[in-house]
Amino acid sequence: MAPKFSPGSIAYARDGRSYTVEVVDGGTVYCTSSNGVEMEFPEDSLVSESEWAAQSDGRRDVSYARLKQARAYSSSADLIERKAAEDLLAKAERLSPSLLDFTAFTTARQILAENGDEDLVSGLSIVKSRQIFDEAKPEIRARLLAGVLGVRPDTLASAVKLGDNLMRAMLEKGLDAHASAFEDFLDRPRR
Repeated sequence: MAPKFSPGSIAYARDGRSYTVEVVDGGTVYCTSSNGVEMEFPEDSLVSESEWAAQSDGRRDVSYARLKQARAYSSSADLIERKAAEDLLAKAERLSPSLLDFTAFTTARQILAENGDEDLVSGLSIVKSRQIFDEAKPEIRARLLAGVLGVRPDTLASAVKLGDNLMRAMLEKGLDAHASAFEDFLDRPRR
């Protein structure tokens, strides 16, 4: 019987993380993760590339669950009132309809990068990213939006009272740093 894993092949753990097989010895698989960390697993706890491909995309579901639990979506240290955050989000959605989608997608992409899952970005769903974003508290969503725009959350929230033109100018100026990424995002299929 041919061995399930050979040195240099890719093995997947149950959580969907991929590892490069270094050595297989007596039912133990010694691997290296994408960031160079050495790991060891019982052989029966890993699946091969062909087995992983035959599964129904379980890794993507695991990553969306991890997105919800990520530090970016935890409680906000920024002091911004809930009402101010809600007003900010409503105005941003009205003035730049794709901006909150972009913020949700950018946040998800950053979380995946922090987790070493950059290979999942190409299959990242805008709809699911936005759903996770919308489930967060308004204060957290306002902080994430301000982070993408490179503005303090309280400053951005206070601009809501100054009118549409000033707010639109702040949004556009903040997006200038992400111009090519935003253009690429707008061309992405909404799935």
